[in-house]
Amino acid sequence: MPGTVSCLDGSTFIVSDASGDVESSSSAPVGLFAADTRFLSRWVLTVNGERLNALSVDDSKYYEATFFVVPGGAVDYVQADVSAIRRRWIGPDLTESLTIFNYGDEDVDLDVRLEVAADFADIFEIKFDTHDKVGSHYTEIEPTELRLGYRRGTFRREVSVTASEPATFDPQGLRFTSRLRPGEQWSTRLDVVMRALRPDGVDLRTAVRALRPDDSTLPESVREWVAQAPTLDTDNVPLQQVYERSLVDLAALRFAPLSLSGATVPAAGLPWFMTLFGRDSLLTCLQTLAVTPSLTPPTLRILASLQGARTDDVLEEDPGRILHELRYGESAAFEEQPHSPYYGTVDASPLFVVLLDEYEMWSGDRALVIELEQEARAALEWIDTYADLNGTGYIWYERRNRATGLENQCWKDSWDSISFADGRLPGFPRATCETQGYAYDAKIRGARLARTVWGDPDFADRLEREAAALYDRFNRDFWLDDRGYYALALDGDGTPVDSLSSNIGHLLWSGIVPPERAPRVVEHLMGPALFSGWGVRTFAEGQGRYNPLGYHNGTVWPFDNSFIAWGLRRYGFRSEAGRIAEGILSAATYFQGRLPEAFSGFDRCTTRYPVRYPTAGSPQAWSSGASMLLIRTMLGIEPHENHLAVDPALPSAYGRIALLDIPGRWGRVDAFARQRPERSS
Repeated sequence: MPGTVSCLDGSTFIVSDASGDVESSSSAPVGLFAADTRFLSRWVLTVNGERLNALSVDDSKYYEATFFVVPGGAVDYVQADVSAIRRRWIGPDLTESLTIFNYGDEDVDLDVRLEVAADFADIFEIKFDTHDKVGSHYTEIEPTELRLGYRRGTFRREVSVTASEPATFDPQGLRFTSRLRPGEQWSTRLDVVMRALRPDGVDLRTAVRALRPDDSTLPESVREWVAQAPTLDTDNVPLQQVYERSLVDLAALRFAPLSLSGATVPAAGLPWFMTLFGRDSLLTCLQTLAVTPSLTPPTLRILASLQGARTDDVLEEDPGRILHELRYGESAAFEEQPHSPYYGTVDASPLFVVLLDEYEMWSGDRALVIELEQEARAALEWIDTYADLNGTGYIWYERRNRATGLENQCWKDSWDSISFADGRLPGFPRATCETQGYAYDAKIRGARLARTVWGDPDFADRLEREAAALYDRFNRDFWLDDRGYYALALDGDGTPVDSLSSNIGHLLWSGIVPPERAPRVVEHLMGPALFSGWGVRTFAEGQGRYNPLGYHNGTVWPFDNSFIAWGLRRYGFRSEAGRIAEGILSAATYFQGRLPEAFSGFDRCTTRYPVRYPTAGSPQAWSSGASMLLIRTMLGIEPHENHLAVDPALPSAYGRIALLDIPGRWGRVDAFARQRPERSS
């Protein structure tokens, strides 16, 4: 959010104003958060009754921030004798140090007050601006600690505040008093510990702390993460900035789910999606295999461990279905939101198989493919047994949880994202085009795994026959010959939903488009109705619900574009893929090198810069991954048996690009375009 400062470590984060203060509202994600709960809703510092104002802020590291502040307003800045530094560090919990300086020539009596409050709002209460708490709050004051808590039945959350210097605690915060002579300084350290308590009093977040026992481990973890990644060698400074920022943002978003201790997986994004998502995590792993392949095994294992095993209409669970979202807040605990976990997505199950196969091609890790054989088979079985609601051989969706389930269960999951060209909303069930492409790809890849790893040629033959039948059926039912593109979806009657959207680009990636039709699809993708100059819009100009600031109805999503570009390369459209890569990566320079979740679809020649989408998440895992997939696409990197194929096709705006030490089954190799880099012996 503009004007705010964020610190994060996985699913733990704090959002404050530029002075370091937190003054939250019921509808803004400001405060200290963990486990989908706001543990601090007020954290306001005053010195001698005055609020502090920021002179500057250093937030160059994602897990810490330093605020240089002075009491009073701007008129006091030049003559401010008293100044302060707030240093904030986020890990499993929050630590903040406060140092106050007296640079005047007289003694100063300090009255330092920190106002503290915790509303324990669930992230969904904030997102949907509902705040009718059913449970009860409590406050406990000890001589050296302020403890605030919330209890609703067996659900309990608690936060405690302690200080290294003597303080007076009360229900609204704590106070320090001191006297500073000229040239002296005073300091204290504040520790904020967040607890998600089981009925027996055991803190579920203990395992999170065990992964990072002290403050020094996080910077070292980031250094190791960056050091293990390939080096980008380029003469394009903005591209270097985007790559390095994306690497660090992915490091920031790694977290260990509370219910599954151990390895870390990517959280989807700040502020609303700081948890495990099936689709987002799988696509992020696909984007980053050339750079950070270590994300993939724990992601696949965790999703496999939570794979659906029964039929549950509230959670929309089926046997074999891969989850959509896993939450830990109050609304999930009491099923006011069905996210513990929630299975309402139709693309995560085929994408699970796609990622498993792609990872094996990169890594040669047959052991993981054998380990997850039953889960992959179950995901493939789900496609045919549970997803085909109409018995027509497609993946369909219609929510079973009418109260709180998602209406649209594809990646464009806002309520109005699937519509006819004239703006009408189709009936249910719905079958979106890109999901059928994922299913086709999953069957082809599943057949390869069955034949080469699982030793089951009969299953492989069956999957290939099913894939061929889906290919023919899809190209008959979804293709709009008079318009030269594929329908966005089919409605419950089988009527094509005729709007033009970015979804058709995913069909190129999955390989379900016949070669003779690809040029017409590409013409639409790169035409003025869809291509803004910065990237492909989610929805084309001229459609009934088109809005360049519509969440899924006209904005540009970097992740979406990265897969479209990958698909263009698959079908040989090298220059078109390069145009998308150049547009998206150029847009990143206007966001300090960090690609947001989405930005507006205004034409590049109209605004001359990409317009920020008002509530776009940032950082976002699959937006960080987009830059890595786009670099892979420009270099034409593809795994083949025991070697890495490289076929570069750079846009004219780029000079030298090389990705050095790409990890895989071949060891570590380099990929370069236009010029081989010099390497020391």
